[in-house]
Amino acid sequence: MASSSLTLSQAIFSPSLPRHGSSSSSSPSLSFPIFSGLKSTPFTSSHRRFLLPSTSFTKQQLSVRASAAVETLEKTDAALVEKSVNTIRFLAVDAVEKANSGHPGLPMGCAPMGHILYDEVMKYNPKNPYWFNRDRFVLSAGHGCMLQYALLHLAGYDSVQEEDLKSFRQWGSRIPGHPENFETPGVEVTTGPLGQGIANAVGLALAERHLAARFNKPDSEIVDHYTYVILGDGCQMEGISNEACSLAGHWGLGKLIAFYDDNHISIDGDTEIAFTEDVSARFESLGWHVIWVKNGNTGYDEIRAAIKEAKAVKDKPTMIKVTTTIGFGSPNKANSYSVHGSALGAKEVEATRNNLGWPYEPFHVPGDVKTHWSRHTSEGAALETEWNAKFAEYEKKYPEEAADLKSIITGELPAGWAKALPTYLPESPADATRNLSQQNLNALAKVLPGFLGGSADLASSNMTLLKMFGDFQKNSPEERNLRFGVREHGMGAICNGIALHSLGLIPYCATFFVFTDYMRGAMRISALSEAGVIYVMTHDSIGLGEDGPTHQPIEHLASFRAMPNILMFRPADGNETAGAYKVAVLKRKTPSVLALSRQKLPQLAGTSIDGVAKGGYIVSDNSSGNKPDIILLGTGSELEIAVKAADELRKEGKTVRVVSLVSWELYDEQPADYKESVLPASVTARVSIEAGSTFGWQKFLGDKGKAIGVDGFGASAPADRIYKEFGITAEAVVAAAKEVS
Repeated sequence: MASSSLTLSQAIFSPSLPRHGSSSSSSPSLSFPIFSGLKSTPFTSSHRRFLLPSTSFTKQQLSVRASAAVETLEKTDAALVEKSVNTIRFLAVDAVEKANSGHPGLPMGCAPMGHILYDEVMKYNPKNPYWFNRDRFVLSAGHGCMLQYALLHLAGYDSVQEEDLKSFRQWGSRIPGHPENFETPGVEVTTGPLGQGIANAVGLALAERHLAARFNKPDSEIVDHYTYVILGDGCQMEGISNEACSLAGHWGLGKLIAFYDDNHISIDGDTEIAFTEDVSARFESLGWHVIWVKNGNTGYDEIRAAIKEAKAVKDKPTMIKVTTTIGFGSPNKANSYSVHGSALGAKEVEATRNNLGWPYEPFHVPGDVKTHWSRHTSEGAALETEWNAKFAEYEKKYPEEAADLKSIITGELPAGWAKALPTYLPESPADATRNLSQQNLNALAKVLPGFLGGSADLASSNMTLLKMFGDFQKNSPEERNLRFGVREHGMGAICNGIALHSLGLIPYCATFFVFTDYMRGAMRISALSEAGVIYVMTHDSIGLGEDGPTHQPIEHLASFRAMPNILMFRPADGNETAGAYKVAVLKRKTPSVLALSRQKLPQLAGTSIDGVAKGGYIVSDNSSGNKPDIILLGTGSELEIAVKAADELRKEGKTVRVVSLVSWELYDEQPADYKESVLPASVTARVSIEAGSTFGWQKFLGDKGKAIGVDGFGASAPADRIYKEFGITAEAVVAAAKEVS
């Protein structure tokens, strides 16, 4: 934190600075460093008990007395640090005990590293949790969330008051059972499913690295912050963490510092039953700098020194393995699985209080601890004010860069950006929607400064390359094409971190639609945490052809339509693809999935960008009075089939309405009168066609309608043959229409 006087932590992190003030006998403003990063106190008359009032001491005598004074102060402040750490422990213990639910073990073991991070190392403004240049903290081991809530409470965040601690895990609480960024300001990302958090942290660190490379100038380092993360054995076991950490090492994300809580305990017991690999060696092979703190329980200086060393390594992320005792301080449950996921119980709480010499009532923060932590409010405000002034100067010197960075920070989109989206006419060439998607991606990249993304080793097939940019790499972090390799799950979670770093960062990621099975956990967290990632999913149906059923999605459309707060788009042509991208860019708190075709599709008459925004709309209709004989509904590549079937039925004198239901979620949001104008209740003769599971279509078809689709696995053959064999044809639609009429 900003200070005009030197602290020990500043001395640790800036070894070139002197650890003690001048020993001049005439220096009433002498400053003494204070242990643990506490503010140093100017040497004034209040310290005369350490030195005699005489000014005739030799320099050697004064130095001896000054050293004695420092030693006394450091002992005092060491005790205060210990009290602060125990405050964190008991806030967690008391909250879990009152809720009779939660995970006290991790907060008790990780309290020292949490204290050092929040009290001595990190820069933040507790009264503005969204200040752009703050350091980010992620608790990947989200079950230990009372650690973070206790730290936010002590640091002065309004989101975690004492009454919030007392309502932990209860209905309406602002501090839920796992960290949720949308519930608790000060929490950066939503964690709980193990491994997601460390992958999110990689995304946050990537965002910082990218923005720093683009916007920092030799005379102005306007983007400069670290990402810190605590992860546990469970996170290490999950494959997603290895995917993400492999990329972090490859990219050389030097401002990512991860603390591995090495406590050897998981829910089932000691990790020796299932997890015996050399984690340090693995991370070294992934390209990380690795440090081992052997005493994470009381080794405060070891932790400080490790952070100093980590910050000195600029070209690699750092993993600090911190060996701790889960449930530290609990006489009978420490170092056991029983302290991992349940309250200690009244007797053990009392025993722990006695063991750690904690005489206070539940939820009590001792006055000296409260006073000490209160400085973060003013220091945080000063840090933000200083940065704002720096940005104002930056804006004068570099107005264009400042405008782009401001757009990324605020999420305010450039004026007229949507005009860049391409439009198509019926006479425009037929094309696969994956190719039309690439046209849209490249158009958006020209006008949206925060637009970036990539594919899981399928860029040439997903068609996601931004042609005007190079690859984001260790030596070219300013570029916008992200090469994720075959790491779908890590890719999705990294993109969540990017999206949650700044409102105007709009990440997209891509793979085959069927491989959303590999990344569904990250996609669900996108939806839950309101991260507006754009998922570009090609090869969307049996229409991909010869690759066969392993690659042909069936149930996937239905599964994402069932997921809350995610938009599932299946565009039929160029205009609908552009419309899907327009909505996806605007919906910054809702992720979007675009299911795109491999096969060529015609540009249809009647489709529109504006129609997509309503989710469902009329593409063609020869009826009057909102009373068609038959309504045909379709999405994606099958909308063309519905149009052809309508033409055949009209030749037989039928009035037929064709409806594109490109996004069920957006259609559901429309007012009742609009939905009645598209699907009038009086018209029960309805047929849907979609090359996927028919699950859910009855919602729009009613009891008398008929759904044509694919409710079994696909097959390996050319697309035309597969469609014919599975009955995804205009002839099948015509027959069904006659059946329901």
